[in-house]
Amino acid sequence: MLKILVLYYSQNGSVLNLAREIAKGADSVAGCEAVLRTVPKVSTVCEQVADSIPDSGAPYVSTADLRECAALAMGSPTRFGNMAAAMKYFLDGTSGVWLSGDLIGKPASVFTSSNSMHGGQESTLLTMMVPLLHQGMMVLGVPYSEADVGTTQSGGTPYGASHVSGNDGKNQLSPAEKRIAFAQGQRLAQTALALSLGKKAGA
Repeated sequence: MLKILVLYYSQNGSVLNLAREIAKGADSVAGCEAVLRTVPKVSTVCEQVADSIPDSGAPYVSTADLRECAALAMGSPTRFGNMAAAMKYFLDGTSGVWLSGDLIGKPASVFTSSNSMHGGQESTLLTMMVPLLHQGMMVLGVPYSEADVGTTQSGGTPYGASHVSGNDGKNQLSPAEKRIAFAQGQRLAQTALALSLGKKAGA
């Protein structure tokens, strides 16, 4: 089974909900298995402050998870048009993976959530791609062949799945947001599978 790592940071549940839909999409591809992981919170001075094991939900990610995955979907809430500090803090500690080249040639995608429609989603998604490109990964978006990308009235972009949470605190994904996230996970897994089969055929 190819491991599709769905790595996220979520404070209020919106990014987690997207991560779950992306995982469902990845799991729908035969031969692929979604693995949900998160990162610890950090303090205002960028030190890890959470316990070594979360009380509930997905386990914290390790560099071994990165090395062993066949593909990566990475999600964070929008923070002034960029990823949250907790995700950046984790990525800043992955130089060992970069040196070993373990992520080179693997497919990746990104996803996010913001409170408002124009809350910086696209700039967050684009800047989240940069460290993945430095790692040598092949970044995938969501093509307009997914009809919801062109018609969504909430989240969902060609750069990656997204969610507009609003102010009601419910954090419920719209039907279009769910479909886009599912399609993103499915496409990521299909690409990882095709690359794996191609390598085997060329061996």
